[in-house]
Amino acid sequence: MRRFRFGICTDQNMTWEKTAERWQLFERLGYESAWLCDHLVQPSRPHGPYMEAWTLLGGLAAVTSRIRIGVLVTSNTFRYPQVLAKMAVTVDHISNGRLEIGLGAGWYEPEHTMFGIDFPETKELVGRFHEAVQVVDLLTREDTSSFHGSYYRLKEARSRPGSVQKPRPPLVLGAFGPRMLKIVAKFADTWNAFGTPAEMAERNQMLDDYCRQIGRDPETLDRSLYYWVPKADDDPWASKDAFYSVLQPYVEAGMNQFILDQPRDDQIDMLEWAAAEALPRFAQETPRVLEAASAAKIDTSGWKRPQDHL
Repeated sequence: MRRFRFGICTDQNMTWEKTAERWQLFERLGYESAWLCDHLVQPSRPHGPYMEAWTLLGGLAAVTSRIRIGVLVTSNTFRYPQVLAKMAVTVDHISNGRLEIGLGAGWYEPEHTMFGIDFPETKELVGRFHEAVQVVDLLTREDTSSFHGSYYRLKEARSRPGSVQKPRPPLVLGAFGPRMLKIVAKFADTWNAFGTPAEMAERNQMLDDYCRQIGRDPETLDRSLYYWVPKADDDPWASKDAFYSVLQPYVEAGMNQFILDQPRDDQIDMLEWAAAEALPRFAQETPRVLEAASAAKIDTSGWKRPQDHL
């Protein structure tokens, strides 16, 4: 069975010193992973400061030693996947094999307009993402790769040094709609998304179906929720009861990995409580809940389908 995992996401609006201190705190407390977001401006506070994700991640890799790290998720519109793959292998070496490669199609159009970066129509976004996933998979897995796509090409491209993790660092793919979920089913080690418990349960069932269609065991695909606190109705860091009430419905919906925005400065004591009490409890109970959920036939006929853009 998929196991319970928990990580913290921080925006790049803090100073380098505070960001490093926070990630070192997450590591000391025993959190499994820490993540950055890939934006050029912060969508929830677009006028404030914001550091670039991958260069910051390299620095954070050097000042941590155990916690797994990644970008949730890299926007494919910002970088050639060929270059991203080289960046990823470099950070995998700096971190001594702790990197997870997050990748998504890109979605926040205002920052593209602001910085003069093309933002294609949905069909092209998905097509580029599909090819980018294949390119990153090849270049982080193989010594020499060739690929001939509509958007990206490789001609005996050498990937040296190879990744520390074998066969490559895990791929964490962000996806919401059916076309993107089919890509996830084929290539991802972990699927990541956000939404209500009902929306996530429906997408989960779709992923199970897509995995079975291609002969993949659905249990080999981790299901990861990003809980975007500024956009959510409930703050899991508000109290101990709130933490349980927010997470439990998502466990029942089939999610086994949780990545939450870090708490506010005045809530920081909740980090120690959650690490010491709540997360061990979820780790013990989640396998049983997931097993019961997978054994039950989930009826989604009465649900309103999420307004998925991809």
